[in-house]
Amino acid sequence: MAISFELNAEPRSDTGKGASRRLRHAGKVPAIMYGGNKDPEALTLSHNEVLRNLENEAFYSHILTIKSGGNETQAILRDLQRHPSKPRILHMDLQRVSATEKLKTHLPVHILGEETAPGVKAGGLVSHDLTEVAIECLPKDLPEFVEVDISALEIGDSIHLSALNVPEGVTLTELARGEDHDISVVSIHAKRVVEEVEEEAPAAESGEAGGKPRAKAKAKASRV
Repeated sequence: MAISFELNAEPRSDTGKGASRRLRHAGKVPAIMYGGNKDPEALTLSHNEVLRNLENEAFYSHILTIKSGGNETQAILRDLQRHPSKPRILHMDLQRVSATEKLKTHLPVHILGEETAPGVKAGGLVSHDLTEVAIECLPKDLPEFVEVDISALEIGDSIHLSALNVPEGVTLTELARGEDHDISVVSIHAKRVVEEVEEEAPAAESGEAGGKPRAKAKAKASRV
């Protein structure tokens, strides 16, 4: 069953830091929706509704339905501002999408086969070089995530962007910039072994090593 997300919003005309602060105290989230060849629209969202939806990873890369003033608008989450120490959402940026125009966004990377990878069984460590990838596609082709199967990787192996299986109609924007942008997504490397090297004690200046200690010459300053 396909997942769908709907947010109930209210238009707002009162903007500025003071107005946003009052909205937050009232359990609301100030938001802005822009794009789609229309003027930006200031909105107010329910904080509890937003927080509940954010618990689902798909919310971050899914097409959202924004209900406001009797209208429904398709949009994606473009930016999210959180409180630095409290579970509170301070502000949201939403971007309108058109069914006929390609959109650019980021998708989370899901790693499969980590426990069965030969490199892991041999004691190697998995390095998640990328946790998300930048893509471009039409809204109808937008996937929720990108899967990467590492079940066959040995120590020293890696999977790059060019090896990812993305759905038809989806383009990895980094690859469009050239071959030198075909960066690693995930790799397996050997554990670093830190060897403790005992420093040899310096030879005693006494006769323990079979030699006589060197006599230290004392220079005397003579006065003429």
